[in-house]
Amino acid sequence: MRVGHTYTRHFDLETRQHELLGVDLGEGPPRRLLVTGFVIYVVWVGVLFLVFGWPSRVFFVLYFVPPALITYYGAQRSKRIDRRWNLTHWALTVRYLMVGHRPVINGGRRAAGRAEWLPLRARLGERAGRLAELPGMGGVEGLLGGDEPKSAAGRAVTLDIRPRLYGPDVVYRARRRGRTKQ
Repeated sequence: MRVGHTYTRHFDLETRQHELLGVDLGEGPPRRLLVTGFVIYVVWVGVLFLVFGWPSRVFFVLYFVPPALITYYGAQRSKRIDRRWNLTHWALTVRYLMVGHRPVINGGRRAAGRAEWLPLRARLGERAGRLAELPGMGGVEGLLGGDEPKSAAGRAVTLDIRPRLYGPDVVYRARRRGRTKQ
């Protein structure tokens, strides 16, 4: 049995912030974590200010605890893919559920049509049935779509193939023509 070793984790160097606004932070948190937490905090508080305004004493915790929890748990390594943060894994999962799978056709030369996208029911798998069975979720059935993508193909294409056999003399002449053009 072969065993593979990945050494890239050993080279995962991160910069740390040892001082912030004149305050010594000791060993210091990673800068990437600080920037991510700051962005999450600004977006979260900005949205809540736009929707609800200044926080009251009751909702003050709602303004400050969720960004801290998202940053703390999101900055930890994912258990599924060791090189990713949980935040990246969560973002890709949400994107997959919202946008879905769009197939790559002919190496990306043609964009997939809407009918070729994987429907939400197929993306959720067996969880789709459990979701529809929950109380008050009867209206979700229409949003889930069918099991398989709708067929967007037209009628079958018939190929009229006539095989030709080229001998070495024809190949030699073609090669000579190619060299004289260069």
